[in-house]
Amino acid sequence: MAFAKPLVAAALVLAFSAAHAQTAQTTPSPSTAGTLVVVPAFGEVKHANDQATVIFAVEEHAKDKNTAADRVNRKMKEGTEIVRRADPKAELKTQGYYTYPVYPEVPPMPQPTARGATQPQEPPVPIAWRVGQYLEVKTTNLTALPKTAAAAQKVLQINNVNFGLSPELEKRLDDQRIAATYKNLNERIVSIARAMGRQPGEAVLDTVDFEGSGNYAGDAQAAPAMMRMSAKRENADQMSEPSFEPGETTLQMRLVGKVKFK
Repeated sequence: MAFAKPLVAAALVLAFSAAHAQTAQTTPSPSTAGTLVVVPAFGEVKHANDQATVIFAVEEHAKDKNTAADRVNRKMKEGTEIVRRADPKAELKTQGYYTYPVYPEVPPMPQPTARGATQPQEPPVPIAWRVGQYLEVKTTNLTALPKTAAAAQKVLQINNVNFGLSPELEKRLDDQRIAATYKNLNERIVSIARAMGRQPGEAVLDTVDFEGSGNYAGDAQAAPAMMRMSAKRENADQMSEPSFEPGETTLQMRLVGKVKFK
């Protein structure tokens, strides 16, 4: 009888294990038939920049407004002609002509009258004038750009340089960008199907939403800031060429696909 209790305990353990195994076999796994899965996808294409946008500027200071404006007009015309000769295919656009008065740093203090009251303060009088203008130059001739810029710097000054893709090149790269994004969508669908224990062939692409793509043109170019420049030119005939590195641009796209499993 001493051996009866261990035998009974062992029998109970075996019975419990068998019942648990039977329950596990009869409990079905969650069905994924008809499941709708939203799949985001991403693609990008990189390419060397082929276009440069250079902002040249000229600014003059003079006590007489007309004198300052005359200097700006002559220098802008001369600088524009230099750029056109150096790069005949470049796109030129003048912009941002401005005229500002220059006032004394410390305004005169109001003078008291004999009765102690202060006289009405007169409006400040300009002591000089600041006149300037900008020239935007777009070109795909990046090889000659340093030489063109150096020639223009004899009269104008460089305010900003921005490199990017020409519209023609960006249009050609658009096909590659769409293909890369759609390829990524298919790859992710395959991965999701395997993770769900389904075959990729059981996934049916229901919707592709290209409105999920992000902005790819990059930030809009800000208006050039005003700058102070000296009216004197020293060693203008010995101007060295500036150094430029065009770099590359990455075009990105996002889309969202909806997939149903059979």
